[in-house]
Amino acid sequence: MSTDPAPAPLRRLARRRPLVVAPTTTLRELTDALSQGREDAAVVADVESHLPLGIITLRQLLHSIGFERASLDEPVAMRMVGAPLTLVADAPLHRAKVLMAKRGVRHLLLVEPDGRLAGLVGQAELLGIGADETEALIVEIAAARDLDAMVLAADRVRRRGAELFHSGLSVEALCQWMSGLNDLIGMRICELIEDEHELPAVPWCWLVFGSEGRLEQTFATDQDNGLLFVPPTPAATDECRTAFLPFAQAVNTALHHCGFPRCPGRIMGGNPDWCLSLEEWRQRFGDWLRVPEPEALLHGTIFFDFRPLYGNAEPADQLRAWLAETAPDHARFFRALAEQTLAVAPPIGLGGRLRAQRDPDYPGRIDLKQRGARLFTDPARLWGLQLGSWATNTAERLRAAAAAHQQPGADTAAEVEAFHLIQRFRIGQQLATNGDHDIANLIDPRGLSPLHRLMLKEALRQAKTLQLQLRQQFQL
Repeated sequence: MSTDPAPAPLRRLARRRPLVVAPTTTLRELTDALSQGREDAAVVADVESHLPLGIITLRQLLHSIGFERASLDEPVAMRMVGAPLTLVADAPLHRAKVLMAKRGVRHLLLVEPDGRLAGLVGQAELLGIGADETEALIVEIAAARDLDAMVLAADRVRRRGAELFHSGLSVEALCQWMSGLNDLIGMRICELIEDEHELPAVPWCWLVFGSEGRLEQTFATDQDNGLLFVPPTPAATDECRTAFLPFAQAVNTALHHCGFPRCPGRIMGGNPDWCLSLEEWRQRFGDWLRVPEPEALLHGTIFFDFRPLYGNAEPADQLRAWLAETAPDHARFFRALAEQTLAVAPPIGLGGRLRAQRDPDYPGRIDLKQRGARLFTDPARLWGLQLGSWATNTAERLRAAAAAHQQPGADTAAEVEAFHLIQRFRIGQQLATNGDHDIANLIDPRGLSPLHRLMLKEALRQAKTLQLQLRQQFQL
């Protein structure tokens, strides 16, 4: 097994030495500087404070000179884009993707907490793989004007993802790439449908849960989403919900046509149960924390993977901050979550043999979603919530928990590697069955080579190790 490397954080993706020029730099001098390197943009910054003032891309420069007849002796300050899109360098990767797609820009300035320039990233760099092809997919998604165009774009993303998988790309990188582009698809759908509805003039946000919330989407995934809004007064909550529901239901329908089937459990923004005000979401999470009933937890854990996708992210951030502060104090909740997690045993029998499920419709198969990936996502979620972490990704949660518990790095790497190996088996099965949801995650171990059976066993033994840690922690 080869270890999937951890994804580069946003700060590390930044170009180490972006071209930085003073506002008095002439277009002639800028043209000369750009021609000597491979940069396609320059940051305009104050000489003394090093605070970024603007950005100018090579495309903008050429347009100014060739079509607007700009003088080469003009200062760059006259042609730059002022107040450029910026983000703190240690912000989550997905926040950068969302901001850039929402604003329709190709470059993002990263800054330190005090506002000083930290670096420059491009949109294709954020998605990371095959910059030219990724950029073409981004452009296609952004250019879509109707549902038919969105369906074609979503299909091209899946086909390119399959090519990357077969080329041997690491699972962590592939899932991040898929989730990133699927984010753009979801955002563009929300944007197109928003134009068709009169929505209340209040802060609101489209939320994603489950595998999309964890940035772990594969090739056979249904919808798990919701809507959060902030009514002007508590009394206006039902009125706002009534106004948002037709929009949310239209988004759910469009996503379904784009290859993201409706959630069988109706965990979708178009369901009034999951189109809630910020206070209602707080109350819902608070109920789960205070009264962790097994049935509610069984269906509610994926909500703890939420992240904002489209709209105003601030209320979602407020909800996450509240949850990160509140959840660690609920010991009873974590014990119930541990009991639920331990109720699903790894499919390994006596003597270390793989144990298939007893299903008359699909005998001899193992569900690598419920009895494979879940064995890692559930403990990781529990530990992430215990730590008050904002991370939603399983590998990030495992790494954060390992750091907090001072676990040896080799042990953590083995856990993450095992999780991604199971994801690789799942993706292979999904592609082999053309995404048939009935069997997309059901693998027949008898069809595996001896080496692959051994690899799967070793990955599932790592799941046993995680469960042993939980048993010891909660004395179960």
